[in-house]
Amino acid sequence: MQKIYKIIGLIVTALVVFGSLSGIYAQDQVLKMATTTSTDNTGLLDYLAPFFKADTNIELQWVAVGTGKALELGKNCDVDVLLVHAPDSEIEYVKAGYGVDRKQLMFNDFVIIGPKKNPAGIGGSSVAEALKVIESKKAKFASRGDNSGTHKKELILWENSGIEIPDKEAWYIQTGQGMINTINIAAERDAYTMTDRGTFIKYEANWKGDPPLDILVEGDAMLRNQYSVLAVNPKRCENVKYDLATKFSDWMTSAKAQKLVGDFKLLEKQLFIPNASE
Repeated sequence: MQKIYKIIGLIVTALVVFGSLSGIYAQDQVLKMATTTSTDNTGLLDYLAPFFKADTNIELQWVAVGTGKALELGKNCDVDVLLVHAPDSEIEYVKAGYGVDRKQLMFNDFVIIGPKKNPAGIGGSSVAEALKVIESKKAKFASRGDNSGTHKKELILWENSGIEIPDKEAWYIQTGQGMINTINIAAERDAYTMTDRGTFIKYEANWKGDPPLDILVEGDAMLRNQYSVLAVNPKRCENVKYDLATKFSDWMTSAKAQKLVGDFKLLEKQLFIPNASE
């Protein structure tokens, strides 16, 4: 009888050990990513993640924040990989040793949107002229104000237009929130705002193609919005899963994933244009 108990005990112990090892193995196949809100809000990552899992057996988990916060999460070794859209900040990030293997993936563009009645009368393709009109007429403008990639780009556009950043002006609304919430606030306040086109298309789809805000300024070369992937530097963060980050980067730049990105549409409109091959 004692032998039977001993055998059962050994079997139970083996099962516990095997279960623990299986848990560790499964955990090793989870890739943690920090990304910008636009890749999440649009549904792009929900669309891509199952394909990535099927091809690599790696589960992608992500937190969607502004690019500034995403870069901080990488700096703090809290994630393994980043998918962001602030090229100047990303280049500095790599130079400082926080990130490695930066690769461009896709782009869309920024647009300035506003109320259908367009109280300031902006329009056309010149961002500088539009911002000058908004500033001169003190028309309400909603800014994310959150150090995101979109916010960083907006600040550059004010400066390039020869306008001091109006962060102390009453008409300049700093929401401190993500893009969809900022668009909703702009709609509530009859304000203008700047968004990436992908998020606007998602917003437009939420309104079944008839949103309260319209695209009023687009097509300026300054409005290009480039997205890139970069791994957290394993020499700084010993526990990051650099091997999994590399697999994700390689997969995202593959012909298959690039085609998936190009095929992703809402309202029959393409949200992102793949350009890993450029």
